[in-house]
Parts: sequence; C-alpha cells; structure tokens
Amino acid sequence: MPEPIRVTPQVLIPAAALSFRAVRASGPGGQNVNKVASRVELRVDLSRIQGLASDARQRLDAFTARRRGTDGLLVITSQRTRDQFRNLEDARAKLRELVVRSLAAPRRRRPTRPSVAARERRLFEKQRRAGTKQGRGRVQAVD
Repeated sequence: MPEPIRVTPQVLIPAAALSFRAVRASGPGGQNVNKVASRVELRVDLSRIQGLASDARQRLDAFTARRRGTDGLLVITSQRTRDQFRNLEDARAKLRELVVRSLAAPRRRRPTRPSVAARERRLFEKQRRAGTKQGRGRVQAVD
C-alpha cells in the first residue's frame, strides 16, 4: 500500500485514498518492455483528501475532470523511466503538484480599457483591410 502524501501541514492525501497498478509500458526498451511492468497507474479518490478547503476542492475537480476514470477516481500515469518505483514516485509528484496548484486562488482580473493609441491603431487597420477587400470586388465592364 502506498504511503500518504503530505502536501502542506494542513493538507494530507491518506494512503487509503491511493491505489496503484503496474502495467507494461509502451515505447522503446528492447526485451525489457515485454517482460517488466514498469508503467504505473496511480488512482486517487479525491473525496478522501483531508484539509482541502471547498474552493480548492472545486478547483481540483475542475483541473482533473478529464483525467477521471469511469469510477470517478483520478488516474495519473507515469512511464517516464524504466523503473517501476521511480515511476510511482513521479506519479506521486504529479499528484502533489496538482493539489498544490489547486490551493492557490487565481488572481482576479481587473477590467481595463484599451488606450487611445490602441483604438486608433485598430481603426486604421480596419480601414486598411476594408480597402483591400473592396479592391477585390467585381470588375465593371467598360462601355
């Protein structure tokens, strides 16, 4: 059973929320790739993470929506190395990074207005483009 992951002093991913499975990796590796199950799939029950605030939990759910299996568990895979233990550590680091990313609240956007010069540049470019397109019209027959 994997060990718990301490993200911050307040946030803990307990061992009960984690399970991993080793499968054969794809890609180069010679004979080793057909014999050794070095790729790691780490499955995480996000509802069991302790100490996560509700807004951080919502951000984490949004970050991981596409990485969930049919059972609702987050699936993190790693096949970076040819060693199962190092791939497990890499998957645990990826999970920790996701949780750390969800803890930071995004900065609020302050609405701004375009400058006068930017507005003039935009209008000038629109006029230039309109002139180019107007020149592409049908050719008038000369009488």
